[in-house]
Amino acid sequence: MRRAGLAVWQAHQIAAELVRPGVTTGKIDAAVDEYYTEIGGFALFRNYPHGQRGKPAFPAVTCISVNDEVVHGIPGPRVLEEGDVVSIDTGVRIDGWCGDAAITHPVGQVESEPAKLLEVTTGVLNLAIELLAVKKRWSEVAQEMAAYVSDHGFYTVESFVGHGIGREMHEDPQVPNFVNKTLRASGDFPIEPGLVIAVEPMVNIGTKRVKSMPDHWTQCTFDGKASAHFEHTIAITEEGPQPLTVGPTPEEENLGILRKNTAT
Repeated sequence: MRRAGLAVWQAHQIAAELVRPGVTTGKIDAAVDEYYTEIGGFALFRNYPHGQRGKPAFPAVTCISVNDEVVHGIPGPRVLEEGDVVSIDTGVRIDGWCGDAAITHPVGQVESEPAKLLEVTTGVLNLAIELLAVKKRWSEVAQEMAAYVSDHGFYTVESFVGHGIGREMHEDPQVPNFVNKTLRASGDFPIEPGLVIAVEPMVNIGTKRVKSMPDHWTQCTFDGKASAHFEHTIAITEEGPQPLTVGPTPEEENLGILRKNTAT
């Protein structure tokens, strides 16, 4: 799965270079789409079926969610502005195996509260990776993740969770970033070699509640305040947790899916 993870990492490098005021979210999506086509990857998000019968499939290769949009934002003509925060989530299948990751970027200079939000959300994902090396069950990790977010004055979104990942993007188990009765009763799972999960905390400034938009996909915060989303695909190995959607080692530079220059 590492080749798929590297492809996702490279897609995020391409996207990051385009995150600036005046760029449309559609342009970012098109650049990632072009890259996946170039390497022969299968874009996991495009045409992904809606969970409700009769609703449209997702139309793009990235989810791009701006400011109060929590997740599943549809890229298009929206123009990024100075001070925005923009979450980019994307996944690809390479040689039958999947990778999935999300990053939230500041657009130019952002105010202190959104900047802290991004710091805390990337911090809780890093905490989860550290805890995967020492905890026995996922509930132990999730409990500390939720406490970390709360201690910093923010709110963990509970309407969406991470997931197992492998041949398909969404596999068992579900991977919440919090602990509830369901997780304690029947949803907990051991952390052991062979497990591969997408851990993706979503954190809001003002409330954990979200609401669906008329496009049937975009989810926004209930109070209109900003949200952030970070995600890595992580394999549990005999040597410990290994994030698969991070940058290449020197030995991986020549795998044929990494661009030497991503400037656009």
